[in-house]
Amino acid sequence: MSNKVLTTSNGNPVDNDQTSLTAGVWGPVLMQDFHLIDKLAHFDRERIPERVVHAKGAGAHGEFVVTHDISHLTKAKFLNKVGKKTPMFARFSTVGGERGSADTARDPRGFALKFYTEEGNLDVVGNNTPVFFIRDPSKFPDFIHTQKRNPRTNLHDKNAVWDFFSLVPESLHQVTILYSNHGTPDGHRHMHGFGSHTFKLVDDKGKWKYFKWHFKTQQGSKNLKPAKAAELEGTNPDYSTNDLFQSIENGDYPTWDVCIQVMDAEDAKKYRWNVLDVTKVWPHKDYPLQPVGKFTLNRNPENYFAEVEQAAFSPSHMVPGIDTSADRMLQGRLFSYPDTHRHRLGVNYKQIPINQPQCPVNNYQRDGFMTVNGGSGRAPNYGPNSQNGPEQNNLIGSTFAPEEVEGLIGRFSFELTDDDFVQPGNLYRLMTEEDKNDLCENIAGDMETVDDEIIQRQLAHFERADPDYRRRVEAALKKVKG
Repeated sequence: MSNKVLTTSNGNPVDNDQTSLTAGVWGPVLMQDFHLIDKLAHFDRERIPERVVHAKGAGAHGEFVVTHDISHLTKAKFLNKVGKKTPMFARFSTVGGERGSADTARDPRGFALKFYTEEGNLDVVGNNTPVFFIRDPSKFPDFIHTQKRNPRTNLHDKNAVWDFFSLVPESLHQVTILYSNHGTPDGHRHMHGFGSHTFKLVDDKGKWKYFKWHFKTQQGSKNLKPAKAAELEGTNPDYSTNDLFQSIENGDYPTWDVCIQVMDAEDAKKYRWNVLDVTKVWPHKDYPLQPVGKFTLNRNPENYFAEVEQAAFSPSHMVPGIDTSADRMLQGRLFSYPDTHRHRLGVNYKQIPINQPQCPVNNYQRDGFMTVNGGSGRAPNYGPNSQNGPEQNNLIGSTFAPEEVEGLIGRFSFELTDDDFVQPGNLYRLMTEEDKNDLCENIAGDMETVDDEIIQRQLAHFERADPDYRRRVEAALKKVKG
């Protein structure tokens, strides 16, 4: 046990570093949680000028087309008519790697989409996996630190990676996906995408339902075996970037089907899984995918830095008809992503052409670094005013869906239950024998130099998911350790 007391940056002792301050057990995260904001705000500013996460990526312009009518579910105008087209931009990336890292490294892949709708920009910022490692934003800086370099050696540290995983059992679902061959997709064109979090669809009467985004590649899902991924890491570290660019340059435009899962709020209260927990999925047999449209990437950037490197996505960039949920990780990202962009690109990052909405923008924000749109000229910079300045529309629920929130304010921890092991076990049992062996060999190869105490802690998690999972990892470890 350490004799040092964890404190905030102003020296205030921290009573709980594992859970955010929420309204009730499943309520939204509160802005009064200074420790969370202090932690995230500092983390967002740790590195310049590259992205803290998702530093290595590729992107392209495209078009989204509505193929199925869901206007009964949402008032979002870009979804209100079959055949309607919306310009968009996509960026794919590794998560933990630096700008010069290899495209084929074992890592989740960022899957970020920007739709330039008539009501403003909608960003869907997810991954190529339907779940994530953690479910509380307070743990995010710690998780990413384990994926970066050791502060003393400046080397990647497998002990840190597995020490964290073994002490955060909720990570097992994502770990199982990451160390399968899905952790090394065969380029950006051949991977599915997910919004991962639970969001809300809001109709024109203010009624809402929970939903999740799914993006299914029409090119077919393809992954690399570890040996091939390692070979490409040495011979063609920009493999995925090159593949996406050349396919579009040659007129072979990649396309994804856009689908959603939808759930009534009342169903969510009694569902087997907590729908606000991003470490869990909604099995398709319970909530099948519903088709919405498709998007096609058909134009490469003219300038990588201007369009891909400066592209800034955030789940807080929404349009009327699509709203947030009380998912804790999502709530943290609503703050952290724009805060990162303000640091990396400047407070006026949305004036950069790739990030500019293609609809009128009227507000009283002024000045700051890189004001490039004329600063609204001599118009008043305050509201309300009597000089014909922009006014609120007074439409209740025009952007956000009313939802009752109640509960005691506190830091509510998650009790460790078998819930964190059931879905990883189910996923493991769905795998073929070859995929199970690949998964366990990938894990063992990564754990080769990890301390035995950490390995034993992680093996216990594998066993709770499925005893055969542990058995195969142990057998694979014996092989790599000789």
